[in-house]
Amino acid sequence: MAKEHSFDIVSDIDGQEVDNAIVQAMKEIKNRYDFKGSKSSIERTDDDHITIISDDEYKLESVIDILQSKFIKRGLSQKAMDFGKIERAHGGTVRQVITLVKGLSADRAKKITKLIRDEKLKVKAQIQNEQVRVTGKSIDDLQHVIQVMKQQDFDFPVQFVNMR
Repeated sequence: MAKEHSFDIVSDIDGQEVDNAIVQAMKEIKNRYDFKGSKSSIERTDDDHITIISDDEYKLESVIDILQSKFIKRGLSQKAMDFGKIERAHGGTVRQVITLVKGLSADRAKKITKLIRDEKLKVKAQIQNEQVRVTGKSIDDLQHVIQVMKQQDFDFPVQFVNMR
């Protein structure tokens, strides 16, 4: 019986964990002495964007450091954050919008499939919407593909789901 095994390579981020990281970061900002009287805030404007507002660029960078440390503690990838430009906001403050990277774009998916093909294993990699499905007869080959993907330093997070 030639049974096919498969798994999916996705790039996703847990929205609830992002919310938890923002709440923890705001608690730390409210309790820190260097932020007393500051107009610093972190707000999730929608599913894909986080807006950070602070008094000046120095404090903005401190707020970003706090948020990044909370992301790490919650097991979220730093690569999921795409930082926008620092803009002037009302009241003499500065603002920066962070876009959360979700899904694999077409060029990222092609990069992954090319990498899998270059391994010359008996597996197939197919792009399906914003994920890549890898199928093969040998579970060992699929595990080798996962190890190769983990060793790569992509500029986006990757997870492996639906192992069958």
